[in-house]
Amino acid sequence: MRHYFLRQNIELLFHVICCVLYELMGKKKVIKQTEEELLKEKDQLEATQKKIANVAFSKGKRIESGRAYINSSYNNIVITITDIRGNVLAWSSSGSLGFKGPKKSTPFAASKVAEAVTEKIGKMGVGRLEILVKGIGSGREGAIRSLANKGFEIISIKDITPVPHNGCRPPKPRRV
Repeated sequence: MRHYFLRQNIELLFHVICCVLYELMGKKKVIKQTEEELLKEKDQLEATQKKIANVAFSKGKRIESGRAYINSSYNNIVITITDIRGNVLAWSSSGSLGFKGPKKSTPFAASKVAEAVTEKIGKMGVGRLEILVKGIGSGREGAIRSLANKGFEIISIKDITPVPHNGCRPPKPRRV
């Protein structure tokens, strides 16, 4: 008889705990950003771009032509500007500009990254670029268009995405 009451008390206690947890956690809500929050986020992105662009460069460097390496993956976009020898002049990525999550690999983020890089190398006098694109992300074309619209003379566009010649060994055939 004693075990019966003990079992009922445990079931009642479990039910009460579940109800309390449900009320504490509540229903899942989809949070929608208001226009004010969107404007604040946009201002924050612009502020980080300006802060990154205010990097001091040596006044003696004048480079006429260079290379732009655009690495576009499913998760991020990285643009690196080098001289002909391969020495890095400036770089930027969508993550370093403040984009988070799935926004990092969008064409809009790619255009903002290209703007940040062009602000960084604006004082160096780079006029002509060879563009080397690597990866299969969605920001490839957006980055190329943005670099072209910033006034660079594009010498060539080359795709250097690694492609397997034969790939991995396939699994053995299934015996039925």
